[in-house]
Amino acid sequence: MDANRRSSISQADTDEGIGEFWDTHDFTEFDNPALPDVKFTMARAVPIEVELFTALERQASQRGVQVETLANLWLQQKLVEQRQYAAA
Repeated sequence: MDANRRSSISQADTDEGIGEFWDTHDFTEFDNPALPDVKFTMARAVPIEVELFTALERQASQRGVQVETLANLWLQQKLVEQRQYAAA
């Protein structure tokens, strides 16, 4: 554990201290059932041709973003264009 840091629950300042704490405690003692344990979003897998994915990876790298980010951005832009075209 980093110097001058304490565990938020056990208040231990060493890995050993944290281990000793959890040897005698259970996480449910600190759980709040009213709060969700995790926050997540649903994702779907969509098959993409290898050459297309490679080009997408290259573009994402050039822009300094993740492939998923660029794909979502471009899909959102295309959907906006399609809505505008359909409304005209």
